[in-house]
Amino acid sequence: MIPPKEVKVGKVKFGNKAPIVLIAGPCVIESRDLIHEVAGKIKEKTNNLGLQFIFKSSFDKANRTSMHSFRGPGMEKGLLLLEEVKKIFGIPVTTDIHLPEQAKFASEVVDLLQIPAFLCRQSDLLIAAAKTKKPVSIKKGQFLAPWDMKSVVEKLREAGSDDVILIERGTTFGYNNLVVDMGGLHQLRTLGCPVVFDATHSVQLPGGQGSYTGGRRELIAPLTRAALGVGVDGIFLEVHPDPEKALSDGPNSLPLDKLSILLEEILELDQLRLRRERQ
Repeated sequence: MIPPKEVKVGKVKFGNKAPIVLIAGPCVIESRDLIHEVAGKIKEKTNNLGLQFIFKSSFDKANRTSMHSFRGPGMEKGLLLLEEVKKIFGIPVTTDIHLPEQAKFASEVVDLLQIPAFLCRQSDLLIAAAKTKKPVSIKKGQFLAPWDMKSVVEKLREAGSDDVILIERGTTFGYNNLVVDMGGLHQLRTLGCPVVFDATHSVQLPGGQGSYTGGRRELIAPLTRAALGVGVDGIFLEVHPDPEKALSDGPNSLPLDKLSILLEEILELDQLRLRRERQ
């Protein structure tokens, strides 16, 4: 298979036989101290292994299960905190946007705009993101087949953006459950875009705890290994120092102290992909 088009996010490169990229951070910006701790420790670990790294955290989680769930600090404060992380640690940053009017403001800070899965077909949001000229990552909707993303990619390209990254985060499988079609990762890559596997959202149990979402954290590592076996350009991980106390997505977040072992496996398996693609 021909490697997908290269997409640059700051100094990070996706696709075109580039080494794997890690997109990681806590689900939501809980505090300045938390995102600094996580960004600093992940940067140290990825630097030691020679992995590419983009920090991700959300300024607003607009689709929480409950009205009473923590959403984040809001766009203005959240973007200031992300800008601080970017400058202090010298790493690219990304965050998700939910409304067309957020695209311009977010693009002034972040290096990569992320479109949430539930909003992946919202034309006005996609057009606004494309107009910023920043690279755009789109999470495949839980309700879509891999080939359905062709139309989503075409919307962005017709709006002027050719720097598109696709993220697989699982597909709805009955009530309160997701399943990952590993063949779908290959299918997504045929669209000519780099593909990222979101290992932590893929193990969610949406609404599985009634007023909040559950998760099967023990599946993060095996699904990551499976995705790397198929061949992907990046891995997305929600990482938290204490997932049991996380204010969002704790049940499916990877503990920060478990990250090093998984990163070593990611690096080793990615070397196999690069050897295949460079032959």
